[in-house]
Amino acid sequence: MAHVTITRATYRAAIVGTGFMGRVHSHAIAVAGGSVAGIIGSSPERAREAAPALRAEAVFDDVEAALDAADVVHVCTPNHLHAPIALAAIAAGKHVVCEKPLATDPDTARAMTEAAAEAGVVATVPFVYRFHPMVREARARVAAGRVGRLTLAHGSYLQDWLLRPGDDNWRVDADKGGALRAFGDIGSHWCDLLEFVTGDRITAVSAQLARANPRRAGRDVSTEDMVTLQFATAGGMIGSTVVSQVSAGRKNRLLLEISGTEATLAFDQEQPETLWVGGRDQNALLMRDPENLGPEAARLARVPGGHAQGYQDCFNAFVEDTRAAIAGDAPDGLPVFADGLRAANLADAVARSASTRDWVEVPR
Repeated sequence: MAHVTITRATYRAAIVGTGFMGRVHSHAIAVAGGSVAGIIGSSPERAREAAPALRAEAVFDDVEAALDAADVVHVCTPNHLHAPIALAAIAAGKHVVCEKPLATDPDTARAMTEAAAEAGVVATVPFVYRFHPMVREARARVAAGRVGRLTLAHGSYLQDWLLRPGDDNWRVDADKGGALRAFGDIGSHWCDLLEFVTGDRITAVSAQLARANPRRAGRDVSTEDMVTLQFATAGGMIGSTVVSQVSAGRKNRLLLEISGTEATLAFDQEQPETLWVGGRDQNALLMRDPENLGPEAARLARVPGGHAQGYQDCFNAFVEDTRAAIAGDAPDGLPVFADGLRAANLADAVARSASTRDWVEVPR
């Protein structure tokens, strides 16, 4: 089937999944000027309860009904359901927005990426931290050579929502979330941001995985709570990162610091209005002021300086750029299924490294 071309006047979406992410997607669709043709939940009852909050025009009983009513399908389900839903949408000629991780293994992620390319549909994955204006400013400064030759990158992604043994979620179970939980869920964001800002690729990894809570809610779990990762890049950088979902007091602390021969840049997602710029002679804290940012950063600065932007704003911009891509534009930095496949390959290398306790090459 030929893929659907959406004009600027239409963006009719079906959302599969009615939890937190479904609500985030719904809001972003509305901001982009689209509409939610309908939703599918884990049960008809849950979908009907969620329909008002998700601005849904209808509740669908199955994916087939959703495909008939929508131009683009937003997949916000547990990870193991991403592939069958996304592949069904692609086969029907629909555009797809699929939550990450794209799939729970690289082969499936590759099949999804190839299917979208062959069908000629737009298929995106929400690595939305790319849409912070100060991330775009950092990327522009690296590309312009203002940091010099890149030498070192490090940072962390820390949360505490699974700190206690009683804390539970479907992501904990490998059969639903995949073999890697902390890395697949949030470590993938950190690596994507590193590669996006620097334009460099991780080529080899050395990883350790650990569990703070081997049992959760009365059952054994196999997925990791923590990851430490060393890496090397094609451009000659070395670096490390720490990923944790059990770091008390850290709610969503994504920190990326990049050093070169001329300067250092540091971005902290919990303080997204600033970019720290370090130099040998002086340091500066650059504020998110559209008047003083590069063109791509200024494009994403939706409100005047001093009026805070955050996570939902990033998601809104991501969906707006997805809509623009469907309309025939080519927005800079839009994360697509190929980026989801990249994350799956990185996760596989991390898992193999942790298993062998050795360095592992990352497939190109």
